[in-house]
Amino acid sequence: MKSKTVGKSISAVEITDVTSHGVWLIAKAHEYFLSFVDFPWFREAKVSAVLDVSLLHATHLHWPQMDVDLELASLESLEKYPLRYK
Repeated sequence: MKSKTVGKSISAVEITDVTSHGVWLIAKAHEYFLSFVDFPWFREAKVSAVLDVSLLHATHLHWPQMDVDLELASLESLEKYPLRYK
């Protein structure tokens, strides 16, 4: 019996690297960098929690273990979406 051919990836979001400066992810064929300066809640998180991310409704990133939610639009135009109350 022969295995079926591997098909197209169904993962819509993937964490590709966690560095000392931030998190790299790919979502919908675009690469994003979430620096710890702009996204401080990722700095102290367990790697397993950072890797546990899903893309909901094609626009919404959700990290259930950290209770973090981000819209893809905010990653594309960070200046339009302040993450801290002023």
